[in-house]
Amino acid sequence: MTGARVLALGHYQPSRVLTNDDLAKMVDTDDAWISSRVGIRTRRIAAPDETVDAMAAAAAAKALAASGLTAQDIDLVLVATCTAVDRSPNTAARVAARLGLPSPAAMDINVVCAGFTHALATADHAIRAGSAVNALVVGAEKFTDVVDWTDRSTCVLVGDGAGAAVVTAAPEPEIGPVLWGSVPDMGDAVRIEGSPPRFAQQGQAVYRWATTRLPAIARQVCERSGIAPADLAGVVLHQANLRLIEPLAERIGAVNAVIARDVVESGNTSAASVPLALSKLVERREIPSGAPVLLFGFGGNLSYAGQVIRCP
Repeated sequence: MTGARVLALGHYQPSRVLTNDDLAKMVDTDDAWISSRVGIRTRRIAAPDETVDAMAAAAAAKALAASGLTAQDIDLVLVATCTAVDRSPNTAARVAARLGLPSPAAMDINVVCAGFTHALATADHAIRAGSAVNALVVGAEKFTDVVDWTDRSTCVLVGDGAGAAVVTAAPEPEIGPVLWGSVPDMGDAVRIEGSPPRFAQQGQAVYRWATTRLPAIARQVCERSGIAPADLAGVVLHQANLRLIEPLAERIGAVNAVIARDVVESGNTSAASVPLALSKLVERREIPSGAPVLLFGFGGNLSYAGQVIRCP
């Protein structure tokens, strides 16, 4: 085995839906203001007992069931999250316990909105190095725990949920080389800090950086995988803002690709956004199996990571 591939996907979202009209009763905003600026219409809100690890385990269980593997087959669990409350046991260990995995390596990865693509690359590296054979890679967030519900500039953005992938060894690589990095001197542009922790961002600075820097980086991701942007069947960018996603996909040159727009119904779910959106596209069969898909996460820490995968 010289490579790794995404074998199956799964996702989970809480049942409670918060609409823009609902938010208008809480803060000084309305549907037109939110829709015109970020394109979000609804988002899901987790109940008090829907913890990050509970949502992560639900998404992972769905992916595991779809993969045809068993709990005994999984030897690595990676959970990308920035909103887990407890530090030990980590979220990955709790997911492993919920799923009855016997003895996996279990690690959390905190790269905020780029967390899942970092975790996917880490699983790919571990499998290709022979340190693992089958991995569960999860992005899960309860972002509504860290938002200030009186701040209309941030509370309209976020939602809760989880997405997961089962990654397995393969004869040939079906997960392309990762291109990852960060902009350390802009790390304060997106923050979750304080006690209690609260989400804040410099929205215009992030928007300018993303629109000017990311298209070239995303094209480099395609080059590393030997894929022309026009040959992409799908593009799944971090679901931050519809007004950002659509121009970015156009500037990348993905003229024939299905563009994930899950932000409209789910809001910004940080590390969960890429696998959540991808899982929905695959579930609806909008992307053919084996077709190339660009995954690209960016945001908190001003970090980014992207790779081209073959659709499961």
